Amino acid sequence: MDGFGDNFVPNGNGLVDPAAEFLAREQDELAGLEDPPQIAPFADVAPDAAIAEADALQQAADEANYAAAAAAAASGADVMGTPLRTPERVMTPVPRVEPEAIKIWREEHQRKLVMKDEAEEEAKEALREKAKQELADWYKQHDEQVAKTRQANRSAEKELVADTERPEPGTEWERIAKLCDFNPKTAKSSRDVSRMRSIILHVKQSPPLKA
Repeated sequence: MDGFGDNFVPNGNGLVDPAAEFLAREQDELAGLEDPPQIAPFADVAPDAAIAEADALQQAADEANYAAAAAAAASGADVMGTPLRTPERVMTPVPRVEPEAIKIWREEHQRKLVMKDEAEEEAKEALREKAKQELADWYKQHDEQVAKTRQANRSAEKELVADTERPEPGTEWERIAKLCDFNPKTAKSSRDVSRMRSIILHVKQSPPLKA
């Protein structure tokens, strides 16, 4: 059995114990797993020649990228080949020149509007002054009419009192006639007293004889 790598220990009777054989094999396998791992040593630092070569490669790559970007810009596209957007041209508005005839007409029209406004304002002021004058004249006439009416009423009152205090014989119908209005303003709804007025006027002119 040693030729197959198994190490069997016979007992006193010359027979192999299977349990002991299994335990021995498991211990051998576990012994390999429990060994501490072997850490490989760090690699040596790259020499100066390797660093210089890396720098040269990086510089070459940068130059290639710059050349590609310049070529793309010249062709109107970016590095990925996408066409670049051309900025829109800003159009400067041209100032509009007003014709001389229109300019003259506009100034003349503006001048006429100003003159029209001034004339309207003067007319309004004249109307205000006229209204004030007419109102003042009306008040003046009204005051004069009131004064005349008061004077006439006072005179009539004095005459009436004098006639009442010293009546003259034969003037009774004349005094009655003075109290009547022979030129009244008749209305449709008023009574017709024209016959009575005519009788009073007749007896005033021809008083009846005393009995």
